Amino acid sequence: MTPTPQKQSQSQGAAPARTAGHRWRLQVVHRTRFHYSGPVRSSYNEARLTPESSNRQTTLRSRVEIEPAASAYAYRDYWGSTVTAFDLHSPHAELVVTGTSIVEAGPDLAGHDRVGWSGLGAREVREQFGELLAPTPLTAMGEEVVASARDAVGDAHPHEAGPIVCRFVAEHMEYLSGSTNVKTNAMQAWTKGKGVCQDISHVTVGLLRALGLPARYVSGYLHPKPDARIGQPVTGESHAWVEWWDGGWNAFDPTNSVDIGTRHVTLGRGRDYGDVPPFKGLFSGPKSEGHTVTVEVTRLA
Repeated sequence: MTPTPQKQSQSQGAAPARTAGHRWRLQVVHRTRFHYSGPVRSSYNEARLTPESSNRQTTLRSRVEIEPAASAYAYRDYWGSTVTAFDLHSPHAELVVTGTSIVEAGPDLAGHDRVGWSGLGAREVREQFGELLAPTPLTAMGEEVVASARDAVGDAHPHEAGPIVCRFVAEHMEYLSGSTNVKTNAMQAWTKGKGVCQDISHVTVGLLRALGLPARYVSGYLHPKPDARIGQPVTGESHAWVEWWDGGWNAFDPTNSVDIGTRHVTLGRGRDYGDVPPFKGLFSGPKSEGHTVTVEVTRLA
């Protein structure tokens, strides 16, 4: 009889729940399964599967399970995301990493003082947010597209400019699964006129930065049903949206043209997808036969 494989888990304890405003309690189970053509001798891995706790979101419970068993440790990366790192040095033909979290999520009710365009152009702001104002290979946008976005914004205040840019992108891009891949950059997706949430967010971030708004890419999950029944598991996906700074941070989901609220669970932020992939790693051994990813989301309350 083959012994049942042990699971190595890394857990985060419960945080105090926040009760301000309308909130949903969501359970997210994110499982990634890697298959190899033979035994892999060793692998080095990072998983970003632990949701944050913030003004709008409280992570009540989170754990990362690894099969086969591995020693894991958690740390915060440069951008503030929680990373579970682990190595495997025993032969294995399959690797399964499962993140399970229970989160209370809602709108961000915290207000902030807003600055105008002149304030955004101040040297101290440019220095503080330099990394979130510069284009990256995945977010750089052509000058003609930037000019069109600038025309759409017109004389609007920075607080109004963010949603205008989000709607500008949504009007010009169609969501189409499978039309791009993780290496597709913003201009390639824009030229196609279609992409997934990653592409739409890259385009939006690139345009916000080009107009002078510090902007960041956000990785997380979205419950797909606004009228979700309590206790009913549904198939979900990893999701992405954007945030921009105008004296404080604002968030918006340009793919669905909605504010961030009860259905959104935030994992992490960065300059682009490259800073916040749910999983990445290296391995030594036979070639990979691919991997599968499943996300299950359940509204608990």
